[in-house]
Amino acid sequence: MICVIANPVNSTIPITSEVFKKHGVYNPNKIFGVTTLDVVRANAFVAELKGLDPARVNVPVIGGHAGKTIIPLISQCTPKVEFPQDQLTTLTGRIQEAGTEVVKAKAGAGSATLSMAYAGARFVFSLLDAINGKEGVVECSFVKSQETDCSYFSTPLLLGKKGIEKNLGIGKISSFEEKMIAEAIPELKASIKKGEDFVKNMK
Repeated sequence: MICVIANPVNSTIPITSEVFKKHGVYNPNKIFGVTTLDVVRANAFVAELKGLDPARVNVPVIGGHAGKTIIPLISQCTPKVEFPQDQLTTLTGRIQEAGTEVVKAKAGAGSATLSMAYAGARFVFSLLDAINGKEGVVECSFVKSQETDCSYFSTPLLLGKKGIEKNLGIGKISSFEEKMIAEAIPELKASIKKGEDFVKNMK
């Protein structure tokens, strides 16, 4: 299993995939872009606004792992939560720009460290649980995908002994979330192409 957490994930996963293809050992079910930090942040921010325990909140985050390609599906949050549109827009923007917020807070001297470590560990522990036979393990991850026009896309995945057991897809979403996907796809496609071209031009 290959778990890539190095940014920009939107390009490093296509790079990893193309390198594996070059060497004839590519298996799309075993290459994961770790986007768990976006899920952790979405859970924390929703919990903060609603006075909930973040450990008991789950917001699927789909798309990519940078700026507006980060698409939190608040409409699919468990437990069910609702926000007025202005608050939802602000909350979504905060989730998308949380990484930039941390860099600014540290005056450019670093980025998120503890939360990144926690998110990486959470994903790896989930994957290990699934490999060891635990059933029903679901995590979002940026992977090779046929869910949209993009060749790579993050969605909830059912994990198993051989990696991705089933891509659970996008599911039912709101018109606000549909609009975000439409706006994210051109940027996502450009980042994917950049990664693929990088490998093509390698000597």
